[in-house]
Amino acid sequence: MSKSTKRSGPDTWDEGECKAVIEQLWTLRQSMLDHEVTLAPLLHAVDPAYRDSARNLAHYLTLRHLDRRALQEWLSQVGLSSLGRAESHVLANLDKVLGILHRLTGQAWTPQSQDEPVGIHSSRKLLERHTEELLGPAPANRAVRIMVTLPSEAAGDYGLVRRLVVSGMDIARINCAHDGPAQWTAMAGHVRRAVRTVGKPVRILMDLGGPKLRTGAMACGTSVLKIKPLRSAVGQVLSAARIGLRMAGSTMPVSGASAHVGVDAAWLQQLKTGDQIDLTDARGAERELVVVALDDSGVLTECTQTAYLVPQTRLLRRRRGRAPRFTVLADLPCLDGTLHLERGAIMHLARDAIDSPAAKERKQERGAMPTVTCTLPEVFGQVCIGERIWFDDGRIGGVIRRVEPEWLEVEIVHARDSGEKLAADKGINLPDSQLNLPALTAKDMQDLVVVAKEADLVGLSFVHQAADVDALRTCLRDLGTPDIGIMLKVETRRAFENLPELLFSAMSSKAAGVMIARGDLAVECGYERLAEVQEEILWAAEAAHMPVIWATQVLETLAKTGLPSRAEITDAAMGERAECVMLNKGPHITEAMRTLDDILRRMQSHQTKKRSLLRALRAWSLPHEPQR
Repeated sequence: MSKSTKRSGPDTWDEGECKAVIEQLWTLRQSMLDHEVTLAPLLHAVDPAYRDSARNLAHYLTLRHLDRRALQEWLSQVGLSSLGRAESHVLANLDKVLGILHRLTGQAWTPQSQDEPVGIHSSRKLLERHTEELLGPAPANRAVRIMVTLPSEAAGDYGLVRRLVVSGMDIARINCAHDGPAQWTAMAGHVRRAVRTVGKPVRILMDLGGPKLRTGAMACGTSVLKIKPLRSAVGQVLSAARIGLRMAGSTMPVSGASAHVGVDAAWLQQLKTGDQIDLTDARGAERELVVVALDDSGVLTECTQTAYLVPQTRLLRRRRGRAPRFTVLADLPCLDGTLHLERGAIMHLARDAIDSPAAKERKQERGAMPTVTCTLPEVFGQVCIGERIWFDDGRIGGVIRRVEPEWLEVEIVHARDSGEKLAADKGINLPDSQLNLPALTAKDMQDLVVVAKEADLVGLSFVHQAADVDALRTCLRDLGTPDIGIMLKVETRRAFENLPELLFSAMSSKAAGVMIARGDLAVECGYERLAEVQEEILWAAEAAHMPVIWATQVLETLAKTGLPSRAEITDAAMGERAECVMLNKGPHITEAMRTLDDILRRMQSHQTKKRSLLRALRAWSLPHEPQR
């Protein structure tokens, strides 16, 4: 824009300036058509149902290629569309503005609809059709679907699945990173059974695990069993802790016991109901167990005080007799191993398992250096000194200081003042590294056999490039299910940066969508950029008329504790801009579903995508006209 354009106010009119804007818009329009020609090979490869959407996406990418804010400001000042809500129908919106400006300046205007792939109404219908093909029909009185991640218990509890369907679940998500084929098949069977019983359509999404980088196994920590009675608010014992004593090595449960320990078989056989057993726990506290029942599996005891049992704890039968009165404990649960890491600490991320000969040799060389393995050691050859590394969803941050074939040296630079504990099976993110990992692992290939039989759509985890989408489509075609829906999980910075090519590739499918996996995405792109990044993903997906799933930590506190935070209520309301909102499992999941349903129903009368709707604001009444 010229300087004079920027100075113009809403009450001024300069015909010469208006004609300059017209020329600028014609140039922009031609750039859109030229870009469409450049992308012809990509556009030709998409499914015919997505052809117009792919063309519109090409136009949108041209619109957003340069800074158009000065142009927007001028258009807004003269009361025209500023192109700020043109995602779904870019060229049609631009042509409407051009037509008005031509008439304002007395120039002839010929409609250009032959070049426009979609208009405002046809684009809305395209998005609705693509959404229904992928996610199923929308429920009554709510446009946005609700997806729920099924817990492991869903494999054996049909009633749980039925309650989720009755409570409003539109899509059931099965995470193939957990459980196994038998459990997934059982979950899917329960969903279909509930659908037949309730009479409500529910789609099944199965997420592939993908090349998820995680911490490996750690050495077992302390063997200890904490027993604790249930007490009232004022400390009175409401029910004693119930511990089963069974023969060392046995796995048979003692009826009524909430925890078990192994003891000497000969000592166990001498116990009788009412026997009192003394012990000194790991803290030196004197405690007493009382035998309350016996069965073929062992002995049930009760304790009315908290105690910590360790392998060194000895049990003494108070009643005298010829048989041994003492026994040591066995089969105590082993606490998961952890590393305590503070800022400034140096740790090693190693290739070998913790109990391998090479790992033991390195331990002798390095002494007590904190070490953890990783699940994808092939990344060792793809990282560089100075790159960042994050553990456990960004709770612990470090910088790679040294790269060796068998291990990486990491300096911890981000942790709480008191330090952080790092355990096994925690996520690792390398946002600065250019990792070349296939989105489909060998395990994913095996899992796809079950997915192809049970799922309506498949989630492609850690997708990075168009070749990843093409590989998945090839596998599905080989399995005889080429039309199964594909969900692109955008959870890395590289996926975000390559989003346009991912969208074009996904549009080669009959049905496709995007999941904004905000957990990993926040770690990869930085929490401060998450709001900006998710906005851009929403815009690009709308330009492609592709449905979006709003995912990660939606109403998570409510689902887990029964009490929502104020911030997450507002976050859930933002989900109205997507076509589906995902909830994760939790003991209060049905309450979270009811709350989300209520929020989405209210918000859909106020907003559609990024466009505010002028529904009557019933909370406010007009002020009364003053009496004269």
